[in-house]
Amino acid sequence: MTEPENVPHDDGAAPASTEAPLALLLEVQGHDTVVDQLRHRRATLPERAALTGVDAQLAVLATRLKELGVARDDHGLRQAGLEQQIESSKERRATLEKRLFGGQVAAARELQAMSEEVKHLGRHISELEDREIEVMELLEPIDAELEAGERTRGALEAEAARLRAAIGEAEVDLDTQVAAEERARAAVASGVRPDLLDRYEKLRAKLGGTGAAPLVGGSCGGCHLALPAMELDRLRRAPADAVVTCEQCGRILVR
Repeated sequence: MTEPENVPHDDGAAPASTEAPLALLLEVQGHDTVVDQLRHRRATLPERAALTGVDAQLAVLATRLKELGVARDDHGLRQAGLEQQIESSKERRATLEKRLFGGQVAAARELQAMSEEVKHLGRHISELEDREIEVMELLEPIDAELEAGERTRGALEAEAARLRAAIGEAEVDLDTQVAAEERARAAVASGVRPDLLDRYEKLRAKLGGTGAAPLVGGSCGGCHLALPAMELDRLRRAPADAVVTCEQCGRILVR
C-alpha cells in the first residue's frame, strides 16, 4: 500500500465530514459499475447473437436460392427450346400430311419422300418430347427446393424482424437506465473534489473500470487480496481524511 496522503478540503465544495469525500467516491464507483454492467448487457443482448445467427442463415439461403435460380433458368431455357422445336416439327408434319393426303401431289416419288419425312418427323418429335420430359424431371426437385427455400426465407425474415424489434426495445430500456444512473452519478460526483475524482477516473480507466474499492475486513474489495498486517496497522493509524491505495492493485481504498 502506498503511503497515505492528507487531502485538504476545498472551502464550501466538500461535505463537512472528512470521510464524506471517500464515501461519496465509493458511491460514484457504484454508479459507474452499474453503468458498465448495463452497457455490457446492451452489447451482449442474447437477441443480438440470435439475430447474427439468423442473418447468417439468410445469407447461406440466399446463395443457395441464387444457385437454384440459375439452374432453373438454364433448364427452363432448354425446355423452351425443346418446346419450340417440337411445335415447329409438328407444324411441318401437319403441313406434309395435309399435302400427302390432300390429293395435291400425284408423283409417286414425291409422295414417298413426303411419307418418309413424316415418319422421320414423328421419330424426331418423340425424341424431343423424351428430352423435354427429362428436363421437366430435373426441374421438379429444383422447383420444390425453391418453394421450400422461399418459405424458409419468409420465416427467417419474420424472425429477424422480431429480434430487431426486441433489440430496439431492450436498447431503449437499457439506455433509459444508463441515463438515470449517469444523472445520479453526476449528483454524487459533484460532492467529490475534482483532483480526487480525476485520480479515481485515471485509476478506473487503467484498472478495468474499478478505481475505488472498500476495505473489507483485511482485504481490498477491488483485487480481493489480503493486506499484510503491517499495512493494515499503518492504515488504522492514518488520518481519517488520508487517501490510501492498495499496494497490490493501486486502487483507492475506502475505509
